[in-house]
Amino acid sequence: MRKISELDFRDVQIINNAIQEKHEGPGIAVAVVDSHGELLSFFRTDGCPFSAIQIAQNKAFTAVRDRQTSASLGENSRNFEFGITDLGDPRYTGLGGGVPIVVEGAYIGAVAVSGMSQEEDEALAEAGIRALLAGD
Repeated sequence: MRKISELDFRDVQIINNAIQEKHEGPGIAVAVVDSHGELLSFFRTDGCPFSAIQIAQNKAFTAVRDRQTSASLGENSRNFEFGITDLGDPRYTGLGGGVPIVVEGAYIGAVAVSGMSQEEDEALAEAGIRALLAGD
């Protein structure tokens, strides 16, 4: 029998709090999803562009479903010349900022940020995950 780790409410709070504490700058959207890519938590800060709302959710979905950062999927799509739409779900995106949460080799969810540069978005998502994993 395998042990299944899942994100709970406390875990999501740790992630969100870490991102809020670290964030300085323009408005952002933050999404945390479970192992299936379904939304557990979402918030946006003042000044968040409306487009970032759905993009953050799509980045998180992509990261956990494809088991890699959303930026990596975008890079692979360009390098191997396949369309992201070929993956069969319109929620997949190649924009950077979505990062999977991996615990003991299991993909238990993902965090994504949208609203800044892709590199800044990804760095904030990683900060949230580091805070979660530091508490374990």
